[in-house]
Amino acid sequence: MEKKNYISPYLGGVLLGLVLLLSFIISGRGLGASGAMMKFVVAIEKFLAQGHVDSNPYLAHYGATGINPFNDWLVFEILGVIAGAFLSGLIGGRIKKETNRGPQISDKQRWIYAVIGGALFGFGARLARGCTSGVALSGGATLALGSWVTMLCIFAGAYGLAYFVRKLWI
Repeated sequence: MEKKNYISPYLGGVLLGLVLLLSFIISGRGLGASGAMMKFVVAIEKFLAQGHVDSNPYLAHYGATGINPFNDWLVFEILGVIAGAFLSGLIGGRIKKETNRGPQISDKQRWIYAVIGGALFGFGARLARGCTSGVALSGGATLALGSWVTMLCIFAGAYGLAYFVRKLWI
């Protein structure tokens, strides 16, 4: 299958904005991902140790006895994102196994750094009560000052850290 060009980032931004607008209109709330990930984690924990979930007020909110952690539209949003990404890759002829990395780093190191970075970012998202998609898209769309400050701090932190790891990529 022939590899196709990506959609224009400007058109993609407009389409994402329309999806966000429809999300507010249909569900009364914006987009986000970390809430759905928390539901998946609680579902696994609930399967393994229901008593622990029931005894922890934070976890009980998501999956105490009688509460289905998957009874939330964010779960279906994430499943749709995964299915849509796969479908997009299939249509665009881009489905393949690869590890993107710079010449100064091995595949194994790249995966180690990616897992560590993802875990830290996920932990930070739970501490902040939301991920970048929720903060930047949904909070930014409502002009919430805290969302704009958070995104500026995330970008500043990323640029600051990039200086120290840049040699791994160039």
